Amino acid sequence: MAPVQKPDHADPTVRTLSGIPLKATYTADDLAARGWSYEQRLGDPGSYPFTRGPHATMYRGKPWTMRMFAGFGTPEDTNQRFKFLLASGQTGLSTAFDMPTLMGYDPDSPRSLGEVGREGVSVASLDDMTRLFGDIPLDQVSTSMTINAPAAVLLALYVAVAEKQGVPPSKLRGTLQNDMLKEFIAPKEWISPIRGHMRVIRDMLAWCAREMPQWNTISISGYHIREAGATAVQELAFTLADGIGYVQLGLEAGLAVDDFAPRLSFFFDVHNDFFEEIAKFRAARRMWATIMRERFGATNPRSWILRTHAQTAGVSLMAQQPLNNVVRTTMQALAAVLGGTQSLHTNSFDETYALPTEAAAELALRTQQVIYEETGVAAVADPLAGSYFVETLTDQVETAAWEYIHKIDAMGGIVRAVEEGYPQREIARSAYEFQREVDSKRRAIVGVNKYVSPGEGDNIPTLKIEHTTETGQVDRVKQVRAARDEAAAQAALATVKAALADDAINVMPPILAAVKVHVTLGEICDLFRSELGEHRDPAYL
Repeated sequence: MAPVQKPDHADPTVRTLSGIPLKATYTADDLAARGWSYEQRLGDPGSYPFTRGPHATMYRGKPWTMRMFAGFGTPEDTNQRFKFLLASGQTGLSTAFDMPTLMGYDPDSPRSLGEVGREGVSVASLDDMTRLFGDIPLDQVSTSMTINAPAAVLLALYVAVAEKQGVPPSKLRGTLQNDMLKEFIAPKEWISPIRGHMRVIRDMLAWCAREMPQWNTISISGYHIREAGATAVQELAFTLADGIGYVQLGLEAGLAVDDFAPRLSFFFDVHNDFFEEIAKFRAARRMWATIMRERFGATNPRSWILRTHAQTAGVSLMAQQPLNNVVRTTMQALAAVLGGTQSLHTNSFDETYALPTEAAAELALRTQQVIYEETGVAAVADPLAGSYFVETLTDQVETAAWEYIHKIDAMGGIVRAVEEGYPQREIARSAYEFQREVDSKRRAIVGVNKYVSPGEGDNIPTLKIEHTTETGQVDRVKQVRAARDEAAAQAALATVKAALADDAINVMPPILAAVKVHVTLGEICDLFRSELGEHRDPAYL
């Protein structure tokens, strides 16, 4: 990649976005200099290359899905929050799991001590999943689950609950995050080495293509990459590179690209720099359309469309003067809408202290509703199209992202690049530079390094997770094991183990059969550890 152009800090008029220098004024000459044409670079909304949005009428047809991330405590606690948000006008469910669930441990594991229900909901069994979605008809909602390493198990639990409701897998709508490439790049919530996880994802792609045609099997996630410190360009490039890796995985599984590509989805962060975020979404759609049509030969126009969820930037929320976070979230949400997202979560202003209170979550949802109902921005598809600045910046963001992708291709693809630590190093460098700018006050953060109030510290209410949550969940998982048919459970575990040991066997049917006889999350994930290996971060070996 070409060297990043550094701003001249002696000149306060010079600014950059992701290393791209900004001019003070943009004119038609900027577009002409790039050989820009409406037909090649834009087209109409709903048409290739989808720069202007995936649908012809965009939000005139229907609003984006307002999908508030929710999960804490016991399954009953989160079930009540789900119902509250649905009653408040939310149009899709989004599930946050606690750390033991994310890492594949049951509540009674020694490694779960002190973490059960703390940063999400605790789910370890079919009993837990049944209580989580109690009285919620799964054929009438779209459900997103933010789960990765144990994603196959959580998907099986969800399918089993739906079948208990009389809903077949083919009728289920929703999204599984299931993006292990980004886990190795940023959050590091893994179980096995990367190639073992990719095998399980391959099996899930194949199974879902047959059994769950309305389900998004992978949500290719740039959000966590950005939260780790990546620039907007790096987020875009590494996320699309991950997407290329998953398409290749599906092809290796013997699937035709048009059989599964329409069910891939994306998940992007929305940070503070308003126009950069809008440009990122527009460039992402154009790049993915090109990748799918030109690189992979997809012929179904639905395979060309980048469908995305977005979430406002958690890392941008500040503990100092926390009510300022309402403003940050509002501007980020507006950027996501103007950029053409199809689904959106708005963070709550209190999330730097704890999981959001009911009141804070409702305010975050109302933020989206005000944008949709009162501002008029949903009346026109891609209202910023043709802006000299937005179109130039969209092109520049795209060009810089392609440079990263070409470098990853030259390394042998994203799996090899991640194994060599290339994206991780690039993100660490950007995070370091960002923090240096904050510390030196070259980058202003209101209430933190500028406009600091004497004796600040707003006294806001926070959500408390009681210790009884953990003890209750520990007792419940023990009761599940004690009450089940142990012979059936052990036989199911043996079948899962055999499938993991044989690359020719798809692991999804054995996992689904196992959860139906009350095998727990931790028991299945222990087989991942024993049969696929247990990953250790090389940085700490």
